[in-house]
Parts: sequence; C-alpha cells; structure tokens
Amino acid sequence: MAKRSSLYIRIVEGKNLPAKDITGSSDPYCIVKVDNEPIIRTATVWKTLCPFWGEEYQVHLPPTFHTVAFYVMDEDALSRDDVIGKVCLPRDTLASHPKGFSGWTHLTEVDPDEEVQGEIHLRLEVQPGARACRLRCSVLEARDLAPKDRNGASDPFVRVRYKGRTQETSIVKKSCYPRWNETFEFELEEGATEVLCVETWDWDLVSRNDFLGKVVIDIQRLQVAQPEESWFRLQPDQTKSRRHDEGNLGSLQLEVRLRDEMVLPSSCYQPLVQLLCHEVKLGMQGPGQLISLIEETTSTECRQDVATNLLKLFLGQGLAKDFLDLLFQLELSRTSETNTLFRSNSLASKSMESFLKVAGMQYLHGVLGPIINKVFEEKKYVELDPSKVEVKDVGCSGLHRPQTEAEVLEQSAQTLRAHLGALLSALSRSVRACPAVVRATFRQLFRRVRERFPGAQHENVPFIAVTSFLCLRFFSPAIMSPKLFHLRERHADARTSRTLLLLAKAVQNVGNMDTPASRAKEAWMEPLQPTVRQGVAQLKDFITKLVDIEEKDELDLQRTLSLQAPPVKEGPLFIHRTKGKGPLMSSSFKKLYFFLTTEALSFAKTPSSKKSALIKLANIRAAEKVEEKSFGSSHVMQVIYTDDVGRPQTAYLQCKCVNELNQWLSALRKVSINNTGLLGSYHPGVFRGDKWSCCHQKEKTGQGCDKTRSRVTLQEWNDPLDHDLEAQLIYRHLLGVEAML
Repeated sequence: MAKRSSLYIRIVEGKNLPAKDITGSSDPYCIVKVDNEPIIRTATVWKTLCPFWGEEYQVHLPPTFHTVAFYVMDEDALSRDDVIGKVCLPRDTLASHPKGFSGWTHLTEVDPDEEVQGEIHLRLEVQPGARACRLRCSVLEARDLAPKDRNGASDPFVRVRYKGRTQETSIVKKSCYPRWNETFEFELEEGATEVLCVETWDWDLVSRNDFLGKVVIDIQRLQVAQPEESWFRLQPDQTKSRRHDEGNLGSLQLEVRLRDEMVLPSSCYQPLVQLLCHEVKLGMQGPGQLISLIEETTSTECRQDVATNLLKLFLGQGLAKDFLDLLFQLELSRTSETNTLFRSNSLASKSMESFLKVAGMQYLHGVLGPIINKVFEEKKYVELDPSKVEVKDVGCSGLHRPQTEAEVLEQSAQTLRAHLGALLSALSRSVRACPAVVRATFRQLFRRVRERFPGAQHENVPFIAVTSFLCLRFFSPAIMSPKLFHLRERHADARTSRTLLLLAKAVQNVGNMDTPASRAKEAWMEPLQPTVRQGVAQLKDFITKLVDIEEKDELDLQRTLSLQAPPVKEGPLFIHRTKGKGPLMSSSFKKLYFFLTTEALSFAKTPSSKKSALIKLANIRAAEKVEEKSFGSSHVMQVIYTDDVGRPQTAYLQCKCVNELNQWLSALRKVSINNTGLLGSYHPGVFRGDKWSCCHQKEKTGQGCDKTRSRVTLQEWNDPLDHDLEAQLIYRHLLGVEAML
C-alpha cells in the first residue's frame, strides 16, 4: 500500500502586471516551485502586461510536500530577471478544495525574509539539576538552505534565543548544507512558558546578515531526561507588518488540483480489472453494461480524466484497440445523423484523444515537426482576411513602393499553399511510420462507420470519421499550439500564431473533405481551394493505405517496434565525468547526443552516429540536481550509478534550461523507480580536492547531506504505465457515482 500525490497545474493568464521595462511593458513568464524547488518554467510572453500562457502540467510528488508557489518574472536579456510577484498555495488550502482551486488571485510582493527553505537538525533535552533543570539544545546540521550570496551559497550560522539570552554557532563558509555539532545550555525555571527560538542567518561582512529561517519550539512539551532529536522545517519571519499591495502587482488565473491516492496491492484491483477486460473482450455481444454505465454517469468536467484512466488501464492489458472499438460501436448505435458523428465530447472522443497523445505523439512530431519549424523560422507576415490586412507590417516589394493589399493576399496564399502542400505530402509518406496500434484502431473505426452508414451517399463518412480525430482533434490543435504538444519550447509570437491558425483552418477544411458548409464559413479562404481539393484526394488515398493493415501485419510491426527499444527521451546534453582531484570547470563539459531507453542511458556524437552505452538502467541509484555553485549553472544534474564491478560513479550532465533539466530528471527517475539499491540521500555538490563542496565532509563515500527526490516527476505522454494507479482512479470514480449506478 502506498500513498501517492499529484498536482494538476494550469497556468492560464495574467492581467494588469506592472511595467518593468523602459518601454512601459514587461516580458513575463512563470516559475512554479514546490517547497522552493523549481519544477516548471512557462514560456516568456513578450511585450505585454496581460500575458496568456494556457500551459498545463501534472506533477507527481511525495504526500509530505507543504506549498506550491507561482512566481511571475520579467525576463531581461542583459541583467537579472525581475520578480513581479507571487501566489503561494499551501497544501492545506489545496486539500480544502476537492474539485480544485480555480480562478483569479492577486500577486503579492516577494519579501526576502519570507523566502526561506530547508530544514535544521536539532537535539533537545531537559536535564535535571540540583536547583533547577537545564535546557540543552544541540545544533547539529542543516540542509537545503537558501543561497543568498552571489557565489550560489551562503555563510550560515545559527542564533539560539531563550528568555532574553542569545548564543550563536560558528560560521560555516560557502555552504547550504552546514554541519555545526554545537551544544548550548540555558537555565530552565519551573513552570516556564517561554519558547526557544532557533534562527538561521547568512553572515555578510559588509551588508546586513540575511535571514534564512527559524524554528520556534514550545519547551513545555519537552519532558525531563527524554531527549528529542528531529529535522525541523525552517519557517519564514512573519512578525513584520506586510505592505498593503494587493492588486497593485496584477493578478494570475490558475487551476490547481491536488489528488491524493492510497494505492493498494495489485491483487486488490484484480476483480475490477478482470470485469472490465471481460466486458471489452466480449464487446457488443456480451451482457456487460459497466462501460455504458461509466459513460452515462460521468460528468463533462471529469470525462477527460476518466477517459484517460480507462485508456491507460486497457493499454496496460493490451486491450486499448478493443476498448476503443467498443466505444465506437456504442456511439454509432445512438447516432443517426452523419454530420454529428464523433463531434461531441463523448467518452469515445475523449478516449481517442488520449489514445493519440499516448500512442501517436512521436508520429505527430515526425510529420509536423519540420513544417512547424519552418513557419517559426520564416516569420513571414501571412493574412487572407482582407479586413485584417496591415500593409505596413510587410515592408516594401520594391524601391520606395509599399505592397498593395492584393499583393499581400496573393503572397500570403502562396505561403500557405506551400506549407499545406508540404504537410499533406509528409502525411502521405508517413503510412509506415504510423504506430501499428494506431493504424489498427483507425481500421476498426473505418469499418464500423462503413457498416453503420453503407451506400454511395455516405461514401465519405468513414473518411471523415478518421479525420475527425486525426486532423480535427490531433493535428490541428498541435499546429495552433505547438508548445503544448512539445513541438516548440516557446509560444509563437503574434505574427507566427496567425500563420499557424490559418494553416490549421486549412487542415480542418481538408479533414472535413471540403464540404460546402466548411467553405461557407470563411469565404476569404477561397485562394487555398485548389490545394484543399488536391489535399482531399491525397488524404483519402492516405487513409485507404493507413487502414489497410491485417492482424498479421499489425503483430509483425508491433514485434519489430518492441525489439527496437524506442527511446524514453533523447536530446543533446553536455557531459562531464569527475576524474582525479582537480577542480571541475564548466569549460570541461562536452556536448553529446543522449538516448534514454528502458535498458540504458547511451550517447553518440550526433543523433545518427553509433551509440555507446554510458549507464545500464539497472545500475542507476539516483538522479538529482547539482547546486549552482558547483559548476556556475543551475541546470546541471547528476546520475549516480554503479559500474560493472559495483563501484559508485557519478555522471554530471548539463541541460540548457530548467524545463529540460526537470524533464530529464523525471525520465531517469521513472525508468529506474523499481531498481534495487536506490539511494535515500546524496551530495548536491561535487567532491573537489579533499572534501564535498556542499557540506565540506571529507569522506567521499559517506552518507549524503540531502535527501533524494526520486518521487518528484513530471507527467509526460510517454510515461511508463502505472496499472495499479489507473485501477485505483477508476475504482474511486465508481465509488463517487455509486448512488447513480
């Protein structure tokens, strides 16, 4: 039995942000921190005080987390980024909103004395004496303190106060993981009600000391001769009066939902899983009605979650195609009009959307990636709507003569025709690249629709059923929002967004088989009609080949793919492996292309070069961040592993941004979560010279000074399936609608 927590986070938009640039605007982005650990960075939205992000994430984390905070920042190219404000949501607040926290909330000022993090290790004891008891406080160590100095560390010391008397520890230079092992004693009067205050500070030679956090302990709960030793979470100083700046820093629209689940052993879910699988295997021929009842009792707001959970459960059982086939038949049985087929947000539609993201995302990247990249790189002004044409945006077509509106429209039509033609050509060539299970599912959909709507008058209906998912619910959304489908790292600017929107509209027209209804909506799309009509023929030919897959071919393709061990993640990273006792310099990092599979972490000089295995997956013991001062970068991670003879080794890998860092950490942690010998602690620094840079400990193989975070991961479309969790989520849903059932 294990308790698991996850956070669904959607950062929608901001409004009325203060101007931070001399132009009277800002370049805002958001950083999301869980217990002061940065886990997400949104894209920057340039030159606006009302940014729209529309980014959503799901984070898996230990149930013991305390707060999630959203920092709105202003990006600066030449200086440090400015902090605009923050929103902080304690775990208790999220737990008090079972359906999630949603809405606008004011940004508040970021006070340095409230920006504390880390824990302090204390041993407390009341000792009996001849005249009075004595309070003994041993300050042992601290971990994960806030770095306050420019070198990425702090110079911490501890101040212990009781009844007006103050004692201090020594100063530990350049460390966020200090060890003191110092003891202080205070005389304790009988019936004393005062509290013991333990404050942590960063010592500064020139300026005032920086506050790092405090712990306040009620000594009345301490008992004579019974020492208490524990880690205490450092708290902010909230004694100062806060400035009344509510609303002056703008607002942030958020959706945050906490989900706590107690996941039982697999055997507990077997009756439910077997019942669901039995019903899916029998299909429409069986007496079961559980899938139908789930669909009927699922509200609109949770239908996507239920669909995703069911799909992942059946993927794990090898029955995703059969599950979707059953949903297709259920929807077809209650549909009489072809123009409404699969157009509602039914369980079938939502399940198919999830299926394409889980099983077809890599395929989508292969088809759309080059076209999307070209649109971003060209940055051409494209507009087909005469009422929106702005000639001044285009520049001149010749010396001293601006382009006319007609020339702008014609040039725009040529650009869009080229992009649409390239996309359709790439799609036509991609039949063999499409995953076998996706092809087989579309085959079932095509056959079921053709059986339900036979006859020449419904000739296009099976094709439109396929394109309603492939084009309208998969390709078009990815074209309009490439960042949300991981096709780009940043949002498009206004000009590129308009090009993508027009291209997505053209793809939708092709997907609708160029019906009169789709043409009538926007007559100004007429210049694309020749390409659209040609695209319809190409798309029908593509679908005909796509669904032409037999059971034997499907099995052969799946077997071939399973032997290839597809990468869980891949991309360029910079590597440095520690050798000897010399200093580690960032210049010694070498750029290589890395591949993470379910077998090993490998690298090559280029994506197409011969791979060399770096670390066997079973040998990974931890994947953690490295503190900034070690290499002068906050985007370095370490993979701790054992070599072939069992000796501990560490590989240091540098990423280009916080998102890439967290994505790699998540991938490494997920594929190694069941490894034996996973570490509970590690050193966030490097062993330089004769000691660790983090805690100054001299024993290289000694216990780490910080706890590992193997359970902190970001959910991705290609995550390993968690069968027990999906079964628990379905069971919880059924319990919630038990009365309706």
